[in-house]
Amino acid sequence: MMEFRWAAIACLGVLLFGTLEGIVVAILASLLGLASQTAQPPVYVIGRKPGEDVLRPLAARHPDDETVPGLLILRPEGRLFFINVQHVAAQIRELIETHQPEVVVLDMSRVQDVEYSALMMLMEGEQQAHARGVTLWLAGLNPGVLENVRRSGLASQLGESRMLFNARAAIRQYQQGRE
Repeated sequence: MMEFRWAAIACLGVLLFGTLEGIVVAILASLLGLASQTAQPPVYVIGRKPGEDVLRPLAARHPDDETVPGLLILRPEGRLFFINVQHVAAQIRELIETHQPEVVVLDMSRVQDVEYSALMMLMEGEQQAHARGVTLWLAGLNPGVLENVRRSGLASQLGESRMLFNARAAIRQYQQGRE
């Protein structure tokens, strides 16, 4: 959808200003669009497709998707760094307030990189959640993100039992702990 908008802007730019200036308008519009996407990455609530081992963002078009009571799986996407970490943290806080879970799993499988300031905010957020009786787990860390989490001290703060291979493992661990 975004690409269509950029193409329309390029077409209008060329028609209004000529070829070279229209291309410059299109480049500027695409840069602004990319900056907006980077500054405001989505955070999805994840559910399971009924009867299958498929995890996906909850959506109106999948009203039967299942969640585990007491467990909230959130999936941020993109890079987490100083420009967007406040936005991502606000989304996570809002979703925790809405769902009131015992355990929040951050499925980091779609996060390519986590900058130091984002890690510090995660550490602070984990402490605040713990003070409210909510436990934070991390799942699906790629090798680079895992290394940054270990270097920052967040891995030590969480402990190995709260750092899981993927969201499915988190669901299994949560359900086993409830039995």
